[in-house]
Amino acid sequence: MHNKTVAELSRDLESGQVSSVELTRHFLDRIQQQDSQYNSFITVTEEQAMAEAEAADQRRQRGDATPWTGIPFAQKDIFCTRGVRTTCGSKMLEPFVPPYNATVTQRFEDAGAVSLGKTNMDEFAMGSSTESSYFGATTNPWGERRVPGGSSGGSAAAVAARLTPAATATDTGGSIRQPAALCGITGLKPTYGRVSRYGMVAFASSLDQGGTMARTAEDNALMLNVMAGFDPRDSTSVDQPVPDYTADLAQPLNGLRIGLPKEYFTDQLSPAMADAVQSAVREYEALGASVREISLPHANLAIAAYYIIAPAECSANLSRFDGVRYGYRCKNPEDLLDLYTRTRAEGFGSEVKRRIMIGTYALSAGYYDAYYAKAQKVRRLIRQDFIDAFDDVDVIMSPTTPSPAFVQGEKTSDPVTMYLEDIFTISTNLAGLPAMSVPAGMIDGLPVGLQIIGRYFDEARLLNVAHQFQQATDWHLRTPND
Repeated sequence: MHNKTVAELSRDLESGQVSSVELTRHFLDRIQQQDSQYNSFITVTEEQAMAEAEAADQRRQRGDATPWTGIPFAQKDIFCTRGVRTTCGSKMLEPFVPPYNATVTQRFEDAGAVSLGKTNMDEFAMGSSTESSYFGATTNPWGERRVPGGSSGGSAAAVAARLTPAATATDTGGSIRQPAALCGITGLKPTYGRVSRYGMVAFASSLDQGGTMARTAEDNALMLNVMAGFDPRDSTSVDQPVPDYTADLAQPLNGLRIGLPKEYFTDQLSPAMADAVQSAVREYEALGASVREISLPHANLAIAAYYIIAPAECSANLSRFDGVRYGYRCKNPEDLLDLYTRTRAEGFGSEVKRRIMIGTYALSAGYYDAYYAKAQKVRRLIRQDFIDAFDDVDVIMSPTTPSPAFVQGEKTSDPVTMYLEDIFTISTNLAGLPAMSVPAGMIDGLPVGLQIIGRYFDEARLLNVAHQFQQATDWHLRTPND
């Protein structure tokens, strides 16, 4: 059962071949038996999951089911879940149990899905390898001591290891697409504002976006059907009609115009990675697409702009964690200042502290205009580059990552090298565009991803483009145990 997709499991539940109780028990047993190898879950909600599964079976018997009723899935531990701790991979929130659901959580609950638990992540979503988690690093199922990417590495590893058919995730600078690529699964970051951020613990509010992780584009479409839509509780949510993302998956790609940014295909890209992407592009040409070179002139400024804007917003968002209201509090503070300083010093990890300090500096008097204001101007130029490019092409393709999964500990001592892991993904967050990663090859036995970027709110086209590629190839069917 664990090798079936969400779509296949939904059909099995509909036909009565399996019950949700049986399905949920199967995945819980796999988590219990195997997750000690991966550390992909922070919290497993076994009792709650079985209760939800029983309720789902009863709902199906009443004829009141959705495609998701009875389907097990996992939640990144950044989405608030009523009555279940939400830690964000941090000591600061280790004891926090929300009294409410995030909108994403609530929508899956309303659809009848079964939550298996909360997945591991880089602390407060700050990282590219899921090594900064207070609860320990997550291991990529594809290789001993390989990282799964980050910050949504727990979700990606759990899907890749077949511990869950699907998982929610978030993407601030590549945190869905990068781990999806390194773990050989499919991940989608929707347009900014397409999925509600209410109840999603904030890192960088103008960049964060909830999204999907599963084995196939079809499963990602099924997830987005649940997650997408306007939410009046989120001031950044966009009030725009939500299509059925599965409706056009089978559309042929004749006439599709693909752009390849010359700035992403330089001598700095390894020949093996370039070959994998070019091979995928040739497959698209065989499916009826045309390919042309395009330019994104300000792409080389994306990393610098991002690592001013994101830390600045993080320093503001994380100021609320002070030991007063909720979360971790230091023991026996001498006074209010001691409470603040020791709580934050003890509660945050090194990467979070680093970004808070960078952001506070960038926003400080005398430096705001020199750094933050200038980074926002660069952001506008990057966005305009994409708008201009989409006058001539329908989608843009590139590598998702500069290399396959690296070894744990290899880059933790050099933050700048770690930051460069997101070099191909950051621009789309700055621009607010939708983008996804699909498995597109192997290098030395490790999966690599193809990034597909689309126009604003054009997720349906992205999913169609990815689905057609997966109908013609089998990279998404490969498993770590092949």
